[in-house]
Amino acid sequence: MSTFHLINFGCRASHADGASIKQQLMAKGFSEAASESSEIAVLNTCTVTAAADAEVRQVIRRIHRANPDCRILVTGCYAQRAADEVSKLPGVAWVIGNSHKHTLVQVLSGDGGAGSSAVGHGANHPLVLVGEIGDTFHFAPVFAGDRTRPTLKVQDGCNACCAFCVIPQVRGESRSMDPGQVIEQVRELEWNGYKEIVLSGINLGSYGRDLGFPIDFRGLVERILRETGIGRLRISSIEPMDVSRGLITLVAAEPRMAQHFHVPLQSGCNRVLRLMNRRYWTTHYADRILAIRERMPNCGIGADVMAGFPGETEADHAESCRFIESLPFTYLHIFPYSARPGTAAATRAGQVDGRRIHERVRELKALIEAKHSQFVDAQIGQTLSAVVLHKTGNGPPVALTTNYLQVSLPGESVSPNTLLDVEIQGIDGGALVGRAA
Repeated sequence: MSTFHLINFGCRASHADGASIKQQLMAKGFSEAASESSEIAVLNTCTVTAAADAEVRQVIRRIHRANPDCRILVTGCYAQRAADEVSKLPGVAWVIGNSHKHTLVQVLSGDGGAGSSAVGHGANHPLVLVGEIGDTFHFAPVFAGDRTRPTLKVQDGCNACCAFCVIPQVRGESRSMDPGQVIEQVRELEWNGYKEIVLSGINLGSYGRDLGFPIDFRGLVERILRETGIGRLRISSIEPMDVSRGLITLVAAEPRMAQHFHVPLQSGCNRVLRLMNRRYWTTHYADRILAIRERMPNCGIGADVMAGFPGETEADHAESCRFIESLPFTYLHIFPYSARPGTAAATRAGQVDGRRIHERVRELKALIEAKHSQFVDAQIGQTLSAVVLHKTGNGPPVALTTNYLQVSLPGESVSPNTLLDVEIQGIDGGALVGRAA
């Protein structure tokens, strides 16, 4: 069988797909190799921004220059959105969209039908497999071999129509994994020694609405806690409309739940939220964030924020900054607006100058840096539950706390995937330092 290397781009759900692809290829007899010597490169792509597309193109060209004989397979969201564009890039031998991602391993191993084997295609005649995305959740099992904190994708697709977002076009409508399969996967991961699992999806809070029987995301979490012994569950990202009082109460009361919420905001200005076609007002959003802080005073709270959406004025940006300043965020993921083909915002009047967008990004970064620093300082002297991460390099072990902070553990001898209490002793170079309690 051929050698391969795999590169993941984008969100946690995409990385979960990539981890499954990697393990299935190895189970079929493919061997993982260094990028410089592999026969096949598998790129599992993102297309959420123009920068994400550009990064993929840059990597493809770099692989082809360094290893002209390497055949490149491009899958994921960029492949789904722009298959023709991708197929013309140098070295690309296969383009397999999200619609056919579940067949990727069969295609490469020669089980996918006539003419679809790894031997039968080259860069001069790339195989393109892209079509309509169906209504089936394609089960992507998580295998032992991920280092720590494996991501379990339990939901895919999105039914929302945010004006800036191309993801519904490339991921399809919301689809959920059967809860019985979720339980089996959690038990398998637990059996293999994992202590923390991250539950992920494209629109995680919509879990269960397509299944035809009464279960929602909170019900899934309750069932995992009831039917498995996994040490910790972490919620990756969940929309504000789905952060119910019941879910907050569950996370606050259950010691096996990570004290961490990531709740996309996008803008702290109601006028811009309406332009974005987001489905909440800032008052609704603030109510949920403040409810989290009330029940969990030391919870890690993050959000996605976009700068420079078409029509966003200086006054709108200032209003958004004031709103963000008023809430107890501990970190932000800040994105400059990027026009995506086929979205409502791409051709809208009022496009913001790129230079001004980046100025707004810098202002938002400065705002959150101060809030993050205050949160980190407040951890000194506390004892936090944490999971030890896979060690890279020669430095001391590093653990991730329940409230989503990394802490260095100098002098400690602890194995990855160990769940332990850590006493936070101080800060060194901006990073937390602690010891096992």
